[in-house]
Amino acid sequence: MLNAIWIGFFLIAFVFAAVNLIFFGQIDSFALVMKAAFDAAKNGFEIALGLTGVMALWLGVMRVGERAGFLQGLTWLLAPLFQRLFPDVPRNHPALGAITMNMAANMLGLDNAATPIGIKAMQELQTLNPDKETASNAQILFLVINASSVTLLPVTIFTYRAQAGAHDPTDVFIPILIATYCSTMAGLLATAFYQRINLLDRVILAYLAAISAAVFGLVAYFAQLPAAEMLRQSALVSNVLLFGLVTLFIGGAAVRRVNAYEAFIEGAKDGFHTAVTIIPYLVAMLVAIAVFRASGALDLLLHGIRNGVVMMGWDTRFVDALPTALMKPLSGSGARAMMIDTMHTFGADSFAGRLASVVQGSTETTFYVLAVYFGAVGIRRVRHAVICGLLADLGGLAAAIAVTYMFFG
Repeated sequence: MLNAIWIGFFLIAFVFAAVNLIFFGQIDSFALVMKAAFDAAKNGFEIALGLTGVMALWLGVMRVGERAGFLQGLTWLLAPLFQRLFPDVPRNHPALGAITMNMAANMLGLDNAATPIGIKAMQELQTLNPDKETASNAQILFLVINASSVTLLPVTIFTYRAQAGAHDPTDVFIPILIATYCSTMAGLLATAFYQRINLLDRVILAYLAAISAAVFGLVAYFAQLPAAEMLRQSALVSNVLLFGLVTLFIGGAAVRRVNAYEAFIEGAKDGFHTAVTIIPYLVAMLVAIAVFRASGALDLLLHGIRNGVVMMGWDTRFVDALPTALMKPLSGSGARAMMIDTMHTFGADSFAGRLASVVQGSTETTFYVLAVYFGAVGIRRVRHAVICGLLADLGGLAAAIAVTYMFFG
């Protein structure tokens, strides 16, 4: 899928540049496309290079939290909920432990740990699956929750916003929390409908009520504030929560006599490696998007959408962030590149730049998650997994637009 999208960007850009040259006499159409390609390649390298320090910082902090036992603590906290959401999985089956560990790692932003644990969870669920080529209910629900991106610490987005020159890179923290909550609830409700899961179970209701109360409490509090005060206080709360969490991780490590410094260094090394590793992927996608935009194809697409929005009498500012939303279900690296392109084109602190960041944090890449997790166990028939995953994406997008207007509109 990603290969087709990447090739398509170049082919469409060539066609549009040729049309501009032949029919509209734009002599420099191909020169503009090539300049955009070279500029994007340079920007991709500079962005990745600038990410190194911040990625090292955050992955180091995450490793300290992991060694201090916070991942295990979160696992213990979520276990009763997952026992009821996955009724086909026996109470003490290893799959439940792997599922809980995967969700905990995702919530803490430990992507490198979450993926292998997630594959292990899918393999354990496959041992309970009577039809090895058809996804079971438990496997589908696990995948949809993963695809809805239950993330409490969107560290990567903060990093890219800092690199793009945002005044306060974490000011999207609260909006992302609200949007990712909505995407997860949309995916859970859709899957529960298909699988007839009893969401009225007392334990499930207690968990959902506690989470919903926290989210709606945030919304209710910030909704009654003037726009400027809302922005100021949300940024303050975001920074207090984030630094408080860093301090908690380090303090927990000290209490448990964990060598926090060595754990940080180990995680920071992974951050350095990650920043260097993404250079080819980032350059590849940024160049493809740059030639697509320089040829006029992206502007034509957005112009058409914008005209439709105007006809319905809506505000059109959200349209500039839609490329990230359209790419998100298909390609994580593509959506990330779209987000970066939007921030560089309109500004990291622009409405479009902030909305693209919130959209990026609201969901995961549905088709990538599906391919990796189902591919790891040989699932060929996915049943309702795709539609439930896309409904989660849609819920996240709608929430991201609404909450960005609320906080930054």
